Amino acid sequence: MGYQVGDKVSPFTLPRVDGGELTVDPASAAATVVVFTANHCPYALAWHERIQQVARDYADRDVHVVQINPNNEVTHPADSTAASAQRVAAGHFAGPYLRDESQELTRTFGAEKTPDVFIIDRTGTLVYRGAPDADYEDESQQASYIRDALDAVLAGRPVTLSYTPPRGCSIKWCTVESTA
Repeated sequence: MGYQVGDKVSPFTLPRVDGGELTVDPASAAATVVVFTANHCPYALAWHERIQQVARDYADRDVHVVQINPNNEVTHPADSTAASAQRVAAGHFAGPYLRDESQELTRTFGAEKTPDVFIIDRTGTLVYRGAPDADYEDESQQASYIRDALDAVLAGRPVTLSYTPPRGCSIKWCTVESTA
């Protein structure tokens, strides 16, 4: 089921695709944006630059944007750690890009799509979950759902639109082989 709007989100640690680990603690920023994304998904690619622009635009406003690749790299090699590290090295990301190889965190969040956006305030409360904006094909949308939620959090106001259905490619889950 995963986190629902209003739930407390626990800090977590994942490996960075370019080496090392990162601990994400919502208490360390006014707002934390967690985006489950992929390298191969046309929806994630269509929204990619808009999300990077949010990361750049809000970096000096105490907002952390973290992107996580949860996909099975065996069935989808374009989502491998190595392929993800190449994108980071090429400058395609405005913030940390993490890998959830076990998919445990992805299940904890309840992420369903790439991209699937979760915004958490400083108290650790999930205040928004869903799509970056209303239309992946319309760049003029500028990730408006993310921006509106962040502006509300930063102004100390409730988030008006706290949930939208995530749109994108399904998470590419690892299968668990039965031993029976």
